[in-house]
This record gives sequence, structure tokens and C-alpha cells, in this order.
Amino acid sequence: MSNMLPNNEHPIERVVRVVLGLGLLSLLVVGPVPGWGLVGLIGVVPLATGAIGSCPIYTVLGISTASKET
Repeated sequence: MSNMLPNNEHPIERVVRVVLGLGLLSLLVVGPVPGWGLVGLIGVVPLATGAIGSCPIYTVLGISTASKET
């Protein structure tokens, strides 16, 4: 399972993704313009990748922002 979802995000990036995801999801409740609710649903993606610590696009491209600890 660790090969499918390797930890490839830096801890600060994870926090930023979670905050961004929550901010976008908040548009569902308090959106300034009707219709922003659909944009708010996009917030699920950064929230999920931040919570898991693995970005599928990073995995496909072979990118990792995680620190190289041994």
C-alpha cells in the first residue's frame, strides 16, 4: 500500500493544502456569489491529499517535496 500512496508532501505543504481545502469547502456554506458552491467542492481534493500526505500527481511525475530523512 505504501507504494500506491507514498508520503511525498512536505509537512508545511500538507497544512497549506488542508487550509486551502477547508477554505474552498467553506464556500459551500458562505459563498459570496451563488454558484460558488460548485467551486467549493473542488476543496475536497487538496483536503484529502493534505490529510493523506500523498499527491497522486506527484507520484505519477516522480516528484516529492517531503524531506529526505533516513
